Amino acid sequence: MEDLFEVVLFLAIATFGAALARRLGLLSPILLVVAGLVLSFVPGFPQVHLEPDLVLTGILPPLLYIAALETSVPAFRYNLRPILLLAVGLVIFTAVLVGLVVYVVMPDVPLSICLALGAVVAPPDAVAATAVARRIGLPRRVVTILEGESLVNDATALVLLRAASAAAVGSAAGIANIGREVVVAAGGGIAIGLLGVLVFGFIHRRIKDPILDNALSLITPFSLVLLAEQVQASSVVAVVVAGLALGHRMPVLMSAASRLQMNAFWRLVKFLLEGLVFLLVGLQLREVVTGLDTPWKTTVWVTAAVLLTVFLTRFAWVFPATSLARLVPRSRRRTAAPPYGFPFVISWAGMRGVVTLAAALALPMTLANGAPYPRKLFVWLAFAVIVASLLVQGATLPRVARRLNLPSDDPVQDALSAAGVQQQAARAAHQRLDELAESAPATVVERLRRLVDERTNSVWERLGGAEQETPSEAYGRLRQEMISAERQVLRNARDEGRIPEEVLVQAYRELDLEESLLRRGRGR
Repeated sequence: MEDLFEVVLFLAIATFGAALARRLGLLSPILLVVAGLVLSFVPGFPQVHLEPDLVLTGILPPLLYIAALETSVPAFRYNLRPILLLAVGLVIFTAVLVGLVVYVVMPDVPLSICLALGAVVAPPDAVAATAVARRIGLPRRVVTILEGESLVNDATALVLLRAASAAAVGSAAGIANIGREVVVAAGGGIAIGLLGVLVFGFIHRRIKDPILDNALSLITPFSLVLLAEQVQASSVVAVVVAGLALGHRMPVLMSAASRLQMNAFWRLVKFLLEGLVFLLVGLQLREVVTGLDTPWKTTVWVTAAVLLTVFLTRFAWVFPATSLARLVPRSRRRTAAPPYGFPFVISWAGMRGVVTLAAALALPMTLANGAPYPRKLFVWLAFAVIVASLLVQGATLPRVARRLNLPSDDPVQDALSAAGVQQQAARAAHQRLDELAESAPATVVERLRRLVDERTNSVWERLGGAEQETPSEAYGRLRQEMISAERQVLRNARDEGRIPEEVLVQAYRELDLEESLLRRGRGR
């Protein structure tokens, strides 16, 4: 009963914190981390020990899966070079530099475990990146690169962590063994992800019930994780590969009702898990601080060195990588040179999150032959990187983006593209209607023609600017008032006993669906 109370309490705080953040115009991850930091020292407040397995197999998979489902595969493929440079190259670069810096500051600690710490703090967090990047209105390409990086970099870091930890505890190490482990982890993850696409795609295609489709989508990431862990493959890679492929094929795998319901379901899961994750990160402060047994001067010195290294390595990698990529002729032909602000924002958006803390807690307790090392200090360093990156980089990222005046996505070009495709879709719809016109009354056919024309016209109206209300907007405003009037009559009829509750529920459902379409069309 006590555990249930704590879960409900944490979810309530996460929900209230997110609502308060929206009210104040703040980023909810930042506010929730601060709330957790404060609450961790409140007498009597429940203390939570974050288990690594809970994060890596219970919280991370669904968040990675929904992020992959929402990622555009064409955009991901188009930006594959910068994504891999960040997700693989930058993670290795950061892990090595952080490991060397810690080894220089603390030469008595073996280099292998220092490199393990580097792997822990190297990857920006998928939850932090997606939670912040989209909400501050960064350009579409920057968001794609940051989200693509966050989907892949955890796999790189966890493989490095496994190899470095194995060397630190005296297990078989060496280039050959590390290379074999990388191949097994990455290759096995890709294979399991593709197997998941075949199996779950096959089942989704044959399911007609939206509830069953949603249940299957919830089972998918956890099934892939369990299978990947059994064969020592990368569960992160498996979930990301399956999520990208299934998300790309979703329009042909699921019915419209299933897609609508699954979108609402995963939005709720994502909202609750994201809020819970950032709150739990903040709540770890008391346990991390009280466990420190390293002299405070050493703690301050090594903490400053690690933070500075983590922040600067991203700049030291991103700017040269951006310039060197332009030397490839194919890269120059495909895209124009990005403005200066793009690599700067990407460099600044290096927020760490719960995966870093979970990886730190998974560090070995002792080294080879049972030798001790300052493990509590290493956990503190990981925690310090998380909090500093969220409170410094995450909190200032909106202001940095505004000061750089990044070129935003062109809404006119988006509207033109949408209008052109909608015109083609309208022609296809009219052609199909002409083929079937004889099987329906003429009034029905004419009504369907008007529906297609009105939808096409509403897309073209977006090019007219926001100075005056468009016909479609006027239609939505007036229809909204009409729906409210209809609801009032239905409620009165139910209360007076003229219709049963079931009739009211069905009528409300139809009106709710229509209202949701009106709100979506008006951009609310």
